[in-house]
Amino acid sequence: MEYQYNLLRTHIEELVSLTDEEWDKVASFFKYRSLKKHQFLVQKEEAVPAEFWIIKGLTKAYAIDPNGKEHILQFAMEQYWTTDFNAFQNQVPATIFIDCIEDSEFFSLRLEDRERLCVEVPKMTNFFRIKSHHGYIALQQRILSLLTETAEERYNNLIKKLPRLIQRVPKKMLAAYLGVTRETLSRLKG
Repeated sequence: MEYQYNLLRTHIEELVSLTDEEWDKVASFFKYRSLKKHQFLVQKEEAVPAEFWIIKGLTKAYAIDPNGKEHILQFAMEQYWTTDFNAFQNQVPATIFIDCIEDSEFFSLRLEDRERLCVEVPKMTNFFRIKSHHGYIALQQRILSLLTETAEERYNNLIKKLPRLIQRVPKKMLAAYLGVTRETLSRLKG
């Protein structure tokens, strides 16, 4: 377990420096969990008690439209944060699903614990602000990509940004993430 907590400390200290005493306090708020492939972190219409930092594994966040089509919003792998952020922050029912594509290990952090943590270790407020801004920027870039780029450009950018992801995700899921059919994805890969 010490190894997993060391990974988290390294992740946090990429943005803010912590004393050992501060780290001990920070670590006490994070709870280790693991889930098997196909288990849910978040289910639509249910409460979202935490946000999650992926230690090991891979998850997908997605919505299902009225026709049953899956629309993948995000893949989260090692060192990514994931949750239904609206449901988590506003304490309303989830509007998306997040499930494990692989057996996964993660730390969870409840909203009330995050708020308390930021009071007790003020540096963490800056950490979460920076992480939120990075997430917002990534989301904005993804939306612009879907609106302005061709399927081939989206695929090539995904290969450049996340080459490891291509090897870990089934073609059907990659197609849903890119907003193309599986046949179109096969042509792009060809």
